Amino acid sequence: MITDPLVETQTRDLSANPVVISVEGLKKSFNIPLHRVESFKERTVHPLRKTEYRELKALDGIDFEVRKGEFFGIVGRNGSGKSTLLKILASIYRADAGSVKMAGRLAPFIELGVGFNHDLTAHDNVIMNGVMMGLSRQEAAARLDRVVEFAELDDFKELKLKNYSSGMLVRLAFSLMIQADADIMLIDEVLAVGDASFQQKCADVFNRMRDAGKTIVLVTHDMAAVESFCDRAMLIEGGHIVEAGEPRAVARAYLKLNFDAETPRESTLGFHEEGEIEDDFIPGVDIQARLIDSWLENEEGKRVTNVEIGDPLRLNVQIQALRDLNRPLFTFQINDAKHTQVTGFNQTLEVDGPGDVIREGERVTISGEVVNRLTPGRYLLTCWVNRNRESSERVIQGIKLFEFVVYGMKRTPGLVEAEADLDVKVSLEDD
Repeated sequence: MITDPLVETQTRDLSANPVVISVEGLKKSFNIPLHRVESFKERTVHPLRKTEYRELKALDGIDFEVRKGEFFGIVGRNGSGKSTLLKILASIYRADAGSVKMAGRLAPFIELGVGFNHDLTAHDNVIMNGVMMGLSRQEAAARLDRVVEFAELDDFKELKLKNYSSGMLVRLAFSLMIQADADIMLIDEVLAVGDASFQQKCADVFNRMRDAGKTIVLVTHDMAAVESFCDRAMLIEGGHIVEAGEPRAVARAYLKLNFDAETPRESTLGFHEEGEIEDDFIPGVDIQARLIDSWLENEEGKRVTNVEIGDPLRLNVQIQALRDLNRPLFTFQINDAKHTQVTGFNQTLEVDGPGDVIREGERVTISGEVVNRLTPGRYLLTCWVNRNRESSERVIQGIKLFEFVVYGMKRTPGLVEAEADLDVKVSLEDD
């Protein structure tokens, strides 16, 4: 979805509007079989075997309200219960407990293209789906031209859908969706469809719907869409609401929930988690030091591999000298996923002079905080060990330390966040 990263949604006060969706104490569970019968023989041999189940609580006491004209976002990780909630709101599932009250005509869009008959033309599918959405055949036919025009498919409306590309199908489905004349729209992950120009058209449509006072409930993983469109949002995890309110705060909580826990290191940028020590060396140099350990930690001192945007990089590195390191210099380099150097910094021993040496077998520990101006993405940290840093006998060895992920909402373009102190002056042309 194309949105301007520098512009946040203008806050609207909708507290005086009437409540059109009221959910109280909503619960929904599913029974998951512990043993699945996979053959007729197994059923024949054990005809009386009872199937045991475990209970999965998809929703466990959900309470929220949506007011008329509100753009309300529902976010959560896979399996959190958000799609189950949307299907209960759409009357696809029946809740085990609790109540759902709605005021107004409802149009659910759980998945784009559901209900299309690929052996029929676009013309026939638009008519059929329009009727399924509650329109009369005459109303659906009257909107045909608007649907195919928005989808940019005027030349293909008599073509069977089985001959459509995937992009043409989602454009047709989205175009049909926005023609629904409903008071409340339930939408599940259908914002980013088509190419870049069509995505912008989709964004324009949702902005118009929002400005026109449509009540929209959006389930999505796109935090940029949450910030751009939603008046309020809520985060579901494990069938419970863990955050609700201002969209940016909910988006931040969602990203923190996804990345806050330590995740295994991955070999995406050339890092080897296991194997011989030499695997971590950058080839072509003399081996003069070995990596003992290296990690990032959070403010509580716990090791992490994910850092929120703007939080300092709390770095810890332990290196052992395999030979005397006279007047050493440690240069740290951060590369992005494209192996482009983004930034770096140097560190020497605190004491200069004859004592500025690390003897063979000794360990040096480098720790502290590094200002983090990195934008979201995956990075690789490398340490270059320099021996005799100021002489003609200088030796440099590179050691790959670890990968880490910076997560959060990117607010400015580029690889790093820049600080600027600028003056802005406005004057007449003749000044």
